[in-house]
Amino acid sequence: MKIRPVILCGGSGNRLWPNKKNHQAKQFIDFGNWTLLGKTLERTKNIIFDAPIISTNLKYLKEIKKHLKKHKIKKYKIVLEPAKMNTGPAILSAALIKDIPVVQPLLFLSADHLIEKENIFYNEIKKNKKYLTNKNIFIFGIKPTNPSSEYGYFFTKKNKKVNQVVKFIEKPSELKAKNLIKKNGYWNSGMFFLRKDSIINNFKKNQFKTYKNCHEAVLKSNFTKNTYYLNKKAFIKSTAKSFDYAVLEKTKDINAIKLNIPWSDLGSWKEICMMFDKNKKNLIKKKNIFYRPWGNYTNLFNGKNFLIKELYVKPNGILSLQKHFHRSEHWLVTQGIAKVTLNKKKFLKRTNETIFIPKGAIHRIENINKIPVRIIEAQLGSIIKETDIVRYEDAYGRVKI
Repeated sequence: MKIRPVILCGGSGNRLWPNKKNHQAKQFIDFGNWTLLGKTLERTKNIIFDAPIISTNLKYLKEIKKHLKKHKIKKYKIVLEPAKMNTGPAILSAALIKDIPVVQPLLFLSADHLIEKENIFYNEIKKNKKYLTNKNIFIFGIKPTNPSSEYGYFFTKKNKKVNQVVKFIEKPSELKAKNLIKKNGYWNSGMFFLRKDSIINNFKKNQFKTYKNCHEAVLKSNFTKNTYYLNKKAFIKSTAKSFDYAVLEKTKDINAIKLNIPWSDLGSWKEICMMFDKNKKNLIKKKNIFYRPWGNYTNLFNGKNFLIKELYVKPNGILSLQKHFHRSEHWLVTQGIAKVTLNKKKFLKRTNETIFIPKGAIHRIENINKIPVRIIEAQLGSIIKETDIVRYEDAYGRVKI
């Protein structure tokens, strides 16, 4: 029996946008003729998978159908949540639709993950499929590349031929994360692999109220044009909990598929800046390089309400003391040590460290060392133009009196 991929596509991605007016759901952001949802849909075309199911809400329905058409996916089902009740009810309701046989393996994917070396991903799924039962759950662990405080961590022990999860750690501080990595902790990716009957049994045992109401919401749903419109009256009686808190926290039968592959949920502008830094060789064009007395900047990608650029600040280079009326900025130092002025504070930022510049904040970058400073900058706002600069001081005489 093939594995049924279920894409969770109801998230709003609020963390990325300081101004709700400019907000875009992360899975739909165009990063250069591709989106995270598009990559996820392409992932489901592998031969090991059955037709995908997408769990989402009415607000995103039109955009999802556009993606399905663009990626030439004709066989699918959509399950529409009538209210935001977190991932627990979303996962259960998607699993309960009649299209899924009771013992079919289900792979729950987030719509906003970036996964590379996908063949390793597929092979590990195939290898562990035979160990699925009517009770157990497999989660996916990612070998950490840095001591991130953005993810939860877990530890495993070998139990016969599977990696049994023995401990979860909620999002730690960066200092604690360093210690977890030394002890071979893995990031918890938020992807799940289990059979339909395992979902049913775990919810009946640990969240019976949610099971009862989601079951009713599916039974009383309206089905039209490949889409299940869940019954709102029943659905909102469920307990609004994440799958982690509703089920994982209460069961001991959890195993892990541990992956050492490039992975990100692009959940912060730091991660987005890191992605563009990694791929900048393919993005740099001579016409997009602009020279200034302090060095130069290169426009790497111009998106909807955001711009990604690289700043090159030569030794002893100093940008003007300035502010912007219409944009905020995220900086990721990728080389050297930057001396930063932010309002009345002055501090140093080193490689792999970030700075957030709120809209209207007075700021400056200086390179006081002999090594050039490189910074990937994400500008966010409804107006992103070089004219949106008010200069207070400038070492090169560019302040208009």
